Parts: sequence; C-alpha cells; structure tokens
Amino acid sequence: MTKPTSAHAAEASATRRSYDTVAARYAAELGDELRGKALDRALLDAFAELTAGGPVLDVGCGPGHTSAPLTHRGARAFGVDLSPMMCTIARRTASLPCAAADMTALPIRSAAVSGILCWYAVIHLHQHHRAAAYAEFARVLRPGGHVLIAFHTSNANTKAGQAKTLTDWWHHPVELTFRFLDPAAETAALARAGLHLTAQLDRAPYAGIEHPSQRSYLLVRRTP
Repeated sequence: MTKPTSAHAAEASATRRSYDTVAARYAAELGDELRGKALDRALLDAFAELTAGGPVLDVGCGPGHTSAPLTHRGARAFGVDLSPMMCTIARRTASLPCAAADMTALPIRSAAVSGILCWYAVIHLHQHHRAAAYAEFARVLRPGGHVLIAFHTSNANTKAGQAKTLTDWWHHPVELTFRFLDPAAETAALARAGLHLTAQLDRAPYAGIEHPSQRSYLLVRRTP
C-alpha cells in the first residue's frame, strides 16, 4: 500500500467530512440518476459481462447506485468509499457490502478482484495521488482484469487540467475540490501503472439530468 502524504491526508479528511455531511441528500438526489442515462447503463452492462465470474470492487461507491446494475447482472460486487456515511447508506439501501477506505491504500489483498468500477471518484485526487490510486487498482486487480473509470473533462467555465472548489452543497458547508481531467493524460497515467486502454467513450451531458459537464469513460485492462 502507498503511504499517504500529509497533503493527501488533509484533502482526504475534508472530502470525507463533506460527503458524510451530504450523504443522505446525495442518495436522495442522485440515487436513481442512471434511469435517465442510457449510455452509462450500457457501459455498466458491458462491464458486468467483461468481469463475469469474479468479484468486482466499486471504488468510491457512494450510496451504491452504480453497483446495482452490476449486481442485477449477477456480479459479486462490493464497495469502498472514503465516507463512512456513504457506506452505511450503500449497505442499507443497495445491500452492497461496503467498507470505508482510501483508494490510495486499499485494504484488499493483491490480485483479488476481476474488475474495478470507479465512477467520478478520482476527480477529488491530485495528479500524484491519482497515480497512487491507479497503482493500487493494478495491485488488487487480477491479470487480465478490467477497470472502468468515469470523470469530468470540462464545462462552460473550466477546462481539463483545472479544478473547482465547492464550499456549499445543498445548503450544507463542504470543502470539495472537483478536478476536470484530460483523457489522454489519464490514459498515460493508467498505462504507467500497468493498466492499458481497451476503449474510450466521451459524451456531452444529459440536459436537465446532471451537471452540465463533458465526460469521459476509460476502460482499461491489466496485462494478462
């Protein structure tokens, strides 16, 4: 496992507190968001088929709503999230086995999972800490296993490589940094960790359903 730096520890603490604060509202507002996202559902269906037969880890699982399609397809999904409150909700509402953990130091043995889903979670990590997370993904993934990662790339006011800090969310005080990422840079970082690109999907936002940002989905595989 990678030892976290003091800078990462401070940001992780702020992120944890923030998501604990908004966990119930987040689940209420976004728990059913996949209903209006046809491409996202198709990607999750394909990912469930690719990872069939082995355990699948949902990193940054939130209230468990992205794991649900995998479970319905027969996947043996379990989750980790930085926020203990999110884990509590995921266990209660999605019946998802879940533990509070930092993705840069996963409490999972090496080569233990067939797939990793990471849905808009690496956006809270600095570049160096994303590299640490990708190394952890490669460590716990079985040879030939797949990772599906989603992130924001830009919006009307923010370009890839920039960040936005949120201090109020649904009238709750938070301290969250959202980073907009460059797909090419993340693909290269993943490759350095031993995770090589299989497919990429870029899409525009669904109007009225989600934050109006451009998004990217990377499917990568650990070398067999």
